Amino acid sequence: MKDVLSVKNMRESDAATIAGGIPGRELMMRAAKGVFEAVVWKPPVAIVCGSGNNAGDGYALALLLSEAGIDCTVFTTSDRFSEDGKYYYDKCKTGETVGTVLFVSSQEHFVSSLYSDGDETKRTVPAVSPRHFDAFNTIVDCLLGTGFKGQVRPELAEVIKAINESDAYKVSVDINSGLNGDTGMADICVVSDLTVSIGGFKPGHFLGMAKDVMKQKVNIDIGIKPVEEPYPLIEDSDIRKILGTRRNFSNKGTYGYTALIGGSTRYSGAIRLAAMANAAMRSGAGVVKIALPASLVHDVTPHILESTLFPLADTSETVGTGEVVYDPDQINELTSNVRTVAFGMGIGTGEGAEAILRHLLTKYDGNLIIDADGLTLLSRLDIEEIKAFSQRGGKMILTPHIKEFSRLCGKDIPQILDDPIGNAADYAKNTHTIVLLKGPSTIITDGERTFITDRGCAGMATAGSGDVLSGIMAATVSYVDDKCLAAAAAAYINGAAGERASKEFGDISMTAGDTVSFIHEIIMGSDKD
Repeated sequence: MKDVLSVKNMRESDAATIAGGIPGRELMMRAAKGVFEAVVWKPPVAIVCGSGNNAGDGYALALLLSEAGIDCTVFTTSDRFSEDGKYYYDKCKTGETVGTVLFVSSQEHFVSSLYSDGDETKRTVPAVSPRHFDAFNTIVDCLLGTGFKGQVRPELAEVIKAINESDAYKVSVDINSGLNGDTGMADICVVSDLTVSIGGFKPGHFLGMAKDVMKQKVNIDIGIKPVEEPYPLIEDSDIRKILGTRRNFSNKGTYGYTALIGGSTRYSGAIRLAAMANAAMRSGAGVVKIALPASLVHDVTPHILESTLFPLADTSETVGTGEVVYDPDQINELTSNVRTVAFGMGIGTGEGAEAILRHLLTKYDGNLIIDADGLTLLSRLDIEEIKAFSQRGGKMILTPHIKEFSRLCGKDIPQILDDPIGNAADYAKNTHTIVLLKGPSTIITDGERTFITDRGCAGMATAGSGDVLSGIMAATVSYVDDKCLAAAAAAYINGAAGERASKEFGDISMTAGDTVSFIHEIIMGSDKD
């Protein structure tokens, strides 16, 4: 697992490292050396700096490029500096760089030869445009660091636009300027070919818009140790460790009986996808029961081989809706020997579905995964009803996307996006649940620990992707003791299988069913570690 540090954790860890005896100036040069070594340089190079330590990294980098004989020019948007940044800026100004230091004024203008002749009146030249970077093959973005939040000032937004419109290779130092380091959201930010994180990845390197504005990213270790527990990022090498090794002396019961409850006439595909090609079986479940309205059995039967069908009473014979009818004896029979239940995929939000959910919350004491329509039903319940499930010994896992989570927690979407990790963790802690908040990258938290998975692709923004995830998770949660890690592994497998499907069919053409087809490749691939 890779460490992901919140902006606050990174700031405090940096301060603690300096207090421990490593000067900030030394850390800044380590960062610059890391960037220097991470990039295949295409001169001439433009380094665009702001006013903080991120700018200081740029000035230190300019010195290294100069020493290596790589032509560079530094553009700065401010005549204010951090203490350590000023040290390296002064070195640049004393002629130790091959290129020159130019100024970008707060009035949205580029300026030539900063203080070169002491005449402030000669500084202004035409407004910022891509042509200012026409002469450069590489642009290094050191405008705004990970501490930035809010809206970019108009004059800096113009600089960012000019960078983005240039044809040069773009490198962002620490994080793309304009991007929030904790949320990965921005009104405008640099779109980089390479982002070189310093000290440790931040959530903003993975969440929100990150995948759309960073083609590649690497992290440079400069000797900063986290003072608070970081968020682990799940990697391929972790999957086999989480899933464990299959014993020869075992049987299907060893790995858990699971039940998938869902489907209605309008949404029969949801439960089919959760079971299609035995998604849960491909992920290691021992026995899978597919519980669905009786009228759908004939539709689903061709897609089921190893799984067991469990028809539920429905309304098809009386009103033709195919909605499930609550029969407590049926639900008791279904769940009597089941270790994990996944509930909600396409089941609808009628009275019968709500009654089944209430039954599970009050009578069942295993692992309960709630997805899709189940989340809508859950949002209608009092928080005490949700908490009571864990108090009886059960473990509940919720799998909302951002809109579903908004209904659950009662906050609007902008509020959630402003602090997705904090909001997910708070809700999980208050309800005694595990929350898997889906997005371009996924947050998995039980309120005490938080994991991140960054696998997945744009092609998974299609109907059924969440149903496939529920099928995978129903399996992993059944036989992995640490349920939070089990949920994280399921999210990783689903995302990685989706990426594999995208390579085969493309983001536009792939379907959720294609993701199922590659689950086994991801699980087998994790043997490589």
